Amino acid sequence: MLHEFLVTWRTAHSAEHMSDGLGSKPSHGVLPRVLQPRGHSRVAHATTAKGNPRELLRRIAPPNPDVLNTLGLLSEFPGTWVGSGFNLIALPDKQNNQIFRLQLNTTIETLEFTPIGGAVPNRGSEQNDIFLHGVHYLQRVSDATTHAPLHIEPGIWLRVPPTQEPQQAETYVRQSTIPHGDSLIAQSTFFKEASGGPILNHVDASPFLIKPGVAIPGLNQVPNPDPVNRLGYTDPYFRTPLPAGLPQGLDPAQVISNPVLLLSEAIRGQDIVKTVVIEVSSASSGGIVNIPFVVKNANAIQLDAIFWVEHVVAGDIHFSQLQYVQRVILDFDGIHWPHVSVATLVKQ
Repeated sequence: MLHEFLVTWRTAHSAEHMSDGLGSKPSHGVLPRVLQPRGHSRVAHATTAKGNPRELLRRIAPPNPDVLNTLGLLSEFPGTWVGSGFNLIALPDKQNNQIFRLQLNTTIETLEFTPIGGAVPNRGSEQNDIFLHGVHYLQRVSDATTHAPLHIEPGIWLRVPPTQEPQQAETYVRQSTIPHGDSLIAQSTFFKEASGGPILNHVDASPFLIKPGVAIPGLNQVPNPDPVNRLGYTDPYFRTPLPAGLPQGLDPAQVISNPVLLLSEAIRGQDIVKTVVIEVSSASSGGIVNIPFVVKNANAIQLDAIFWVEHVVAGDIHFSQLQYVQRVILDFDGIHWPHVSVATLVKQ
């Protein structure tokens, strides 16, 4: 629905050698008679750029302030954001004759957002067309010590207007692809702009058992249900030291259990006067699609994330700051393994 089927016709020879078989010569830019609409058919019609220029002009970007006005809360995103964070993931480890290994990284990150200038039409069969606006992005995450790449993700954020079919209020959508063979759509479950700083609630990174009929808990529903109590499974979550580059004095077991503590530490003492928050989930009108190897070995089944864009005041200096927490549930060995990432970035 994000493309148009435009019917065009050109003469293959000069007009003086062409006819329509009735002795007449078509003029340049006129549709052949078989494609010309007859009356006002409600079944189908053909359009051309010449015949409907206003339609195509909507796709040309307006002046920059007007572009930002169409983005809603996404208007805070465009630009380049740079900062640091933390990554926690349990990886299957058959290659080393282990069930899993727990990997922790201090991270450095660049996140770039660029507005999509023009309107993106979605065509309606049950209601009139709607027009989407958004930004495309590129996320790059590396290990802070070795600078080895950990993650690259191209994607799009969209602002979807209210619709009648289906009946739905305005939403925001994140869609992305990951070079492990995964693609994602996650729709907003909550968003607002508020005075003051963010509310940074606990996110439980502890593994929990897969049980039929038991749903994945919400991102801030803690603790996780049905904790794993198999011998040795939780030892790494209590005994692994934190990687270099994180603030001093933190309790490793507490940070591993709740990585959001690092977001709170990053903004300690800051004067945050306004916060925009967008929460998304692939369980809400979305989903994750994986290649067969991923499905069989470490199936990514759900993503939940919260993004906060904060306006910070430091004396006579004002700057923008972006924080996020993201949890991806990976399934293997009969266990849900939360893969949790957090980061604090500032706009360049």
